[in-house]
Amino acid sequence: MIASLHRSVGGGSGVSTHMGTLEQALERLLELHPGDELGRMLQSPGLKAAGRFYAFTTRHDLVVKLPAARVTELIAGGAGRACDPRGGHPMRQWVRLTPADEHACVAYLQEARDFVTGEERR
Repeated sequence: MIASLHRSVGGGSGVSTHMGTLEQALERLLELHPGDELGRMLQSPGLKAAGRFYAFTTRHDLVVKLPAARVTELIAGGAGRACDPRGGHPMRQWVRLTPADEHACVAYLQEARDFVTGEERR
């Protein structure tokens, strides 16, 4: 399902191991939250809950929406990078991540979903 969305927006076939991990994590979130929807954000496959995007993937990264302080924390700690699709105007509540495995991907996705839906656990 995610792979076909990636192909439809020009994201490739998901052949890399990392892309497979991202796709599996997105599909896992859809299993956990069947009311969530697939969509496109910045021409990339993404997930939304209650009509609001909380994550999308690029060819190499998972990009999630989190509180600005958490984004700053992840960037300062070296786990994340600024999401700056327009160059020079970083999106303050979005962070680019390259999680080590599917478990880490799912954890970031769940954290982002909780933030967007108001179900924060932090």
